[in-house]
Amino acid sequence: MKRIIRTIGALALGAVVLAAPSMSASAMERSYTYNYDYWGDVQDSPDFYTVTKVYTAPDFGLDLNFSSPEGMFIRDNMIYICDTGNNRIVQIERTGTEQFEVVRIFDTMQGNTDVKNISGPTDIYVSEEGDIYICDKGNARIVKMDSNLNYILQFDLPVDSTVSAESTFQPSKLVVDTAGRVYCIATSINQGLCKYESDGTFSGFVGATPVTYDWMDYIWKKFATQEQRQRMVSFVPTAYDNIYMDQEGFIYACAGGQDEADLDSGAADAVRKLNLMGSDILVQNGEYPVYGDLYWGEGGGYEGPSYFTDVTVLDNDIYICLDKNRGRCFGYDDQGKTVFCFGGNGNMDGYFRRPTAIDHMGHDLMVLDSLDCSITLFTPTEFGELVYQAIEQFDAGDYNASGDSWRDVMELDGNYDLAYIGIGRSLLRQEEYHEAMDYFELKYDDENYSKAYKQYRKEWVEDHIVVIVIVILVLFLVPLSIGRIKRIRHEIDIADIFRV
Repeated sequence: MKRIIRTIGALALGAVVLAAPSMSASAMERSYTYNYDYWGDVQDSPDFYTVTKVYTAPDFGLDLNFSSPEGMFIRDNMIYICDTGNNRIVQIERTGTEQFEVVRIFDTMQGNTDVKNISGPTDIYVSEEGDIYICDKGNARIVKMDSNLNYILQFDLPVDSTVSAESTFQPSKLVVDTAGRVYCIATSINQGLCKYESDGTFSGFVGATPVTYDWMDYIWKKFATQEQRQRMVSFVPTAYDNIYMDQEGFIYACAGGQDEADLDSGAADAVRKLNLMGSDILVQNGEYPVYGDLYWGEGGGYEGPSYFTDVTVLDNDIYICLDKNRGRCFGYDDQGKTVFCFGGNGNMDGYFRRPTAIDHMGHDLMVLDSLDCSITLFTPTEFGELVYQAIEQFDAGDYNASGDSWRDVMELDGNYDLAYIGIGRSLLRQEEYHEAMDYFELKYDDENYSKAYKQYRKEWVEDHIVVIVIVILVLFLVPLSIGRIKRIRHEIDIADIFRV
C-alpha cells in the first residue's frame, strides 16, 4: 500500500513539473538535510551535520596533490589515506578541531619481501597494536607490516577450487578482527568475503549474499543450448563494495547498487551486518528497508536507486552509509530507522563529485572524494548532538534524561518521528505505559504501541483486581440469587395452593 502511495506521489510530482516548466530549480530542490515520515513523504529537517572545512593536499601541507584516493581509515586521532594514484599512504594526525598535521608518508616497507614498493593501495587497516594492513592491489596482495613499516607477511590469492590459480588477486577493501584474522573483498571473487587466518592461511569465504534470479530465465536456461547459456547472465551472489568492522566485531558490508525489482519486492540487501558465521543479523524495523532514497528521479547525471559504496558505525550503533550515486549520507539507528539524510552532487562545500570512503572520529564524519581529491569534515549541529545525546542516554539506562533530550529535539523539529518514538520508549522503560502509548500512536509505531499496551493492560488488571473479582462475583451470584429466590417463592406458592 505504501509503495502505491509513493508511486502516486512521484507521478503527481512529475505532473507538476511538466505542468510548470517555468518553475525555478531552487523551488524544486530538496533541502540539504531531510528525512522520511511514516507515509514516505520527504520531511525537511534541521541540519544534522555542518561542514567544518573541505581539505585538500595543500591544506595538509603536502606538496603533491592527492591522485584518485580510494581508501581511508581512522584510528583514534590518526587518519590514514590511500593515495592510490600516487602509490603511497599518507598518515595525518588531528591536533585540533580544524588542525591537522602530516605524521609521515610512506610508499615502501622494510624487511624480507621481494617487492618493497606499494602499488595502487586501495584500502588500509591499522590494528590497536599498530600493525598496518594494506590492500596492495597493484602487487596482487594484502601486506602486513608493523608500526615501523617492517614487513611481516602477506596474504595472496585464495587457494580454493572455485578460484582459478591463474586469476589475478585484486584485493580492494579489508578489515581485521582482534584475533588478527583478515576479511577482504577481492575484485572478480563473488563468493563473499575472503577470510584469512592470522598466519596468512586462507580459510574460506563468509557472508555470500543470497542468489536472486528470475524464474523465467531459470526455466529458459534449462532448455537453452550451450552457446545460449554462455551468453546469458549467471546466477551468482552479489559482490560487496565495501566493509567496516564495528567495536563489537560485527562486519557491516555494502552490497553496492540494488536492483529495482528487489527494492520493489522488499528484497533489498544494500547493507548487511555479518556475525562470525557470516549470517546477516541486521535489524530492519523501520517503515522502509535500508537502501537510501525512496524516490529515484532522473537528471543531474544520475538515475536509479542509491548506491552504497561505504559505511561506518559510531559507538552508539548509528551507522552511516555513503551513497556515491547522489553523493549523500544516510544515517540509521540500530533498529533500521532513518536518523538523517543529507548531501548531494555538486562542487559546493558539503556536496561531492565522487565520494568513495567515509569514516568517523567520535561523532565527526570525514568523507573522501576521489574525483575532487578532498576530505570533507562534518561536525554535528546542536540538533545532531541532541539526537546523539538522547540515544546514548537511553543506551546507558538514563531513561528520564533521554526523554528530556528527545523533548529538546522536538522543540527544534516538531516533525521528527524518532523524537516521538524516543520519548515513548523512555516512558515505556519508566513504566509510564499509558503516556508511552500516546506517543507511539502519534507516529504509528504499532510494534512499540503493542508492547506498551500489553504492559498497561497488565498493570490495569493488577490495580483493579479487587473490583474485577467483585464484578465477576456479582455477575455470577446475582442471577443465581434471583433464580434461587424465584424457586423459593414458587415452592411457597405451590404449598399455599395445596393447603387450600
